[in-house]
Amino acid sequence: MTPIQKSQHIFTQKHNKQPELTVYAPGRVNIIGEHTDYNDGFVMPCAINYGTAIAGAKRNDHIWNVYAADLDLSDEFSLDDSLMQSEQKWANYVRGVVKFIQERCPDFKQGADLVISGNVPHSSGLSSSAALEVATGKFCQQLGDLPLSHTDIALIGQKAENKFVGANCGNMDQLISALGQQDHLLMIDCRSLETKPTPVPQDVAVIIVNSNVPHDLVTGEYNTRRQQCERAAAFFGVKALRDVSVAQFKEKEAELTALDPLVAKRARHIVTENQRVLDAVDALQRNDLTRLGELMGQSHDSMRDDFEITVPQIDYLVELAQLVIGKSGGARMTGGGFGGCIVALAPHDKVEAVRKIITDNYEKQTGLKEDFYVCTASQGVHVC
Repeated sequence: MTPIQKSQHIFTQKHNKQPELTVYAPGRVNIIGEHTDYNDGFVMPCAINYGTAIAGAKRNDHIWNVYAADLDLSDEFSLDDSLMQSEQKWANYVRGVVKFIQERCPDFKQGADLVISGNVPHSSGLSSSAALEVATGKFCQQLGDLPLSHTDIALIGQKAENKFVGANCGNMDQLISALGQQDHLLMIDCRSLETKPTPVPQDVAVIIVNSNVPHDLVTGEYNTRRQQCERAAAFFGVKALRDVSVAQFKEKEAELTALDPLVAKRARHIVTENQRVLDAVDALQRNDLTRLGELMGQSHDSMRDDFEITVPQIDYLVELAQLVIGKSGGARMTGGGFGGCIVALAPHDKVEAVRKIITDNYEKQTGLKEDFYVCTASQGVHVC
């Protein structure tokens, strides 16, 4: 059963009527451009065919009665009250979005019964949280007929995660969940919010392998990396590291390294990663998978050595995938780091060989069993 079918089915069971509204928002995988979003930089994700659905109906009061089907947990709150944090972490993604939508649209008080279901693996770096935020935002927009664009919904989702949940994420995850296009990667300028769709080459599969090393960005090193990037931007006298070119970085690299070697390494990753995203768009437009693969490989090395966010299990998965893919694509860690997933782009005829080398070796080496997904680039948030 898909998340859409499951949320509708459970809603009907619980409330003895059909849902009036169902919305769906996808998770995402980032092909290249890691940790560049909160540095005002460039990213190139795609929405994937895994996501979160919300089925619901209006109530004749101001109460939100929310049921998370996959967790078998409920949350209830009134839109008349100032929204406080819940003890339940999942509920804060919903509450946070509603709170900031009310900030934008103070007349929004419409109560609803909602059932949520999703199939994005949790703590995997595929943005189950952004899918939930964007689906909640779209549900509010439809429920109250609110004048909010998909970009507005994405930025409200990011604000909820930053200010209500407490994870200092950038805006990429929510933007791609809201704006994704079928069969396209989307290059996003995280400062101007301009997007540039680039078709996924015809014969290429998007492979995601979950290492099943869980991560938690709220308690992890994520916020530390963000502070280090801010220190580097201050050193260069710019608003964000997006404003530093590779040449400018090299010019002052020795000086920054003498001052703070760790901050210098973090900055090197961001500055070179921004350039790699621009180069990747160019490679895709020329259908040059060899060049794209090289850029993905350089991105992974930079995350491992300069940004220090990979773990041995992830490095091993990338190594295994790359052995099979060779020069016909690439593989790298994707997501916030410290666990989670790798992404690989490879011709369809290599997918089974990639699956086999990982199945034969990963568990033996690490004691963990991977999850293997072949994804398609999918449409962003929509009403079903």
